[in-house]
Amino acid sequence: MGGRPPLPEGPYLVVGLARSGAAAARMLLEHGDGDVRGADSGRPDEAAGLEGVHIALESDGLELLEGVRCLVKSPGVPSDAPAIAAARERGIAVVGELELAWRLLPNEFIAVTGTNGKTTTTELLGAIHREAGVPVAVAGNVGTPLSTLVGELAEDTVVVCEASSFQLEDTKRFAPECAVLLNVTEDHLDRHRTMEAYLAAKLQAFAHQSDRDVAVVPRGFGRPGTAELVEFGGEGADLAQRGGWLEWRRRRLMRAADVRIRGRHNLENAMAAAAAALAREIEPQAVSRALQSFAGVPHRLEEVAELNGVLFVNDSKATNVDAARVGIEAFEGGIHLILGGSLKGGGFKELRKPVRRRSRAVYVIGEAAERLAADLDGTAELHRSGDLGTAVSQAAAAAQPGEVVLLSPACASYDQYRNFEERGDHFRALVTALAPV
Repeated sequence: MGGRPPLPEGPYLVVGLARSGAAAARMLLEHGDGDVRGADSGRPDEAAGLEGVHIALESDGLELLEGVRCLVKSPGVPSDAPAIAAARERGIAVVGELELAWRLLPNEFIAVTGTNGKTTTTELLGAIHREAGVPVAVAGNVGTPLSTLVGELAEDTVVVCEASSFQLEDTKRFAPECAVLLNVTEDHLDRHRTMEAYLAAKLQAFAHQSDRDVAVVPRGFGRPGTAELVEFGGEGADLAQRGGWLEWRRRRLMRAADVRIRGRHNLENAMAAAAAALAREIEPQAVSRALQSFAGVPHRLEEVAELNGVLFVNDSKATNVDAARVGIEAFEGGIHLILGGSLKGGGFKELRKPVRRRSRAVYVIGEAAERLAADLDGTAELHRSGDLGTAVSQAAAAAQPGEVVLLSPACASYDQYRNFEERGDHFRALVTALAPV
């Protein structure tokens, strides 16, 4: 494992002071040159605790740029934001929190990216390492900012980091010892504009790897860089399914049916995680045990309750069409499907076939409701519910024993909620309220 590049020189300006931005500012105060500034267009709660940082709230940050040598862009800040554009015009380095924290973490590093399945696979890799007795820390887009780990980990701790396209597009020399690409389907076109730009952001995880590193990709994707290529999923892959078994380089690992997490997409996630672990010489028995015991993550096909024979499932993390499709296809049929939220670009016609085949009724909510109604017209009984509370009430009243009420929105949450977690928590609370006292 080679050494990391040093931090860029300050003074620093952190633009966006929510979770990862605030963590980056604290990290730079301790490990940078001491001159740290911060700006946010709103008033995030996290900004209140940033003692020692010169802060401008409800500001684009332009007034703080004078003398800055490095601008740190939070993942949620668009590339064309005023301070970002001005920094680039002035030749100021623009990097993200992921890059800076990685430079300060000497630990073996696994980055997990892809359109769908990142959180599940990241947490599953954490479970595999724990099962093998290997110290591990899980961070990144899953919720724990990478910056909070700096200076806190023993040398032998492996870092498993979920890396979004928003984080990866702001990397410069990021080179994890292992990078995993799960899949790439249409998403975030409101931000990246084109699929080419979106894919290019994902591939930054591999761009600076060396031939001593590992690149885990779906079978047939191709070699994304110079690292050792490890494939999963298809015939001839290093980690493949054959005759009901998962096999690692033609040696049986475990029965595919014994993978605990539900759905074909989660079998792919399990194969990706297993491939990343086995390629780095984690013992096969630990991989198998973890795959048999790992129950999944909140908000991703989370079975909330079974009431009067009806299963209620929280899939709030399905924030795009492909994620919703695999959520729907995890069940044989009888689905009362709740869809909707804020629009991200693109339509919903790819859901027509799975909705027609598996859904009894669809309940559309939020900003995307009319677009969903138009794109899914004629596929299933349609209800314009408007909000999640109404949708859950209507679906619960209509569902029969043996059927499923599934929140799998295919949309972001920002029209009615702060994030998908808040939306999922609300769904959970609504279902809990249905239970008899």
